Amino acid sequence: MSHDKSVLEQLATTSQAQRERLFHIDFKLYFLGTVNRNDLVSRFGIKEAAASRDLSLYKDLASKNIEYDTKAKTYIQREGFTPLFEYSGSQTLAALLHGFGDDFVGTQKSIVTSEAPTQLNFPHIQNLAHITRAIHNKQALRIGYRSLSSGLSEREIVPFALVDNGLRWHVRGYDRAKNRFSDFVINRIENPCELPQSDVCEEESKDADIQWNRIVEMHIVPHPRLKHPKTIEAEYAMKEGMLKVQIRAAVAGYVLRHWNVDCSEDHKLDTPENHLWLQNRQTLYGVENLILAPGYEGEEQNKERLNQ
Repeated sequence: MSHDKSVLEQLATTSQAQRERLFHIDFKLYFLGTVNRNDLVSRFGIKEAAASRDLSLYKDLASKNIEYDTKAKTYIQREGFTPLFEYSGSQTLAALLHGFGDDFVGTQKSIVTSEAPTQLNFPHIQNLAHITRAIHNKQALRIGYRSLSSGLSEREIVPFALVDNGLRWHVRGYDRAKNRFSDFVINRIENPCELPQSDVCEEESKDADIQWNRIVEMHIVPHPRLKHPKTIEAEYAMKEGMLKVQIRAAVAGYVLRHWNVDCSEDHKLDTPENHLWLQNRQTLYGVENLILAPGYEGEEQNKERLNQ
């Protein structure tokens, strides 16, 4: 944002409820180009007079962003618009795809026509609720877990984070039976039950998970075999022909597989989906789930982890 300090200070003094309404105005102007009183009335359940005050306040804070179109009888974005708030890609796309609000009361509709048919399954809500409660309250869970190697077995885990690997949802946590940190596919979990009397030891906590806390920087470049590498540079917003990505070692293999990044030393993968090559493959030394990384060879990988 490039607004005056006084504007930001004034914004900080408004109530949380009014900031949310100002954010709504800003979002609509930014991504749809228009906003009106009815947008605020229907979204927040306020009176028209209150909606008018919010629009007036927004105009006071960012007069160069908004003007009233008397013909269309709506407020529109002015040329040179500068958003009053900061936006993350994931939150913006979620709002455009599913609609506004965190209460999900009523029918949720996408703001613009959009579709995201990327996942074949979604976490079972009831099981997810047990997991998130355990994470929030730092509790252990007793679960039934179906693995590829041993079928259904009973486990005690100490979960601390949810992970979307691009294909399915996992929960990251400590496996008491195997005395190590692992990823558990949420939809392979059955009958989770919190263990309120179970003390969580320091070595079972997130701070003790080396793979989770280690950050690796990957230097990703267009695949050398591509005829027009500038196309990929533009698609991924690369700077000087490279995309530098910092991620947790615990999810590195998932990310590389999801993006189809060729991790071979001599960029030998020659398939249509491999548009990217990992230039600094040495950064992956010690990462445990590299069996997932396309073309990676070198360290002996622990395949049992992936079959759990």
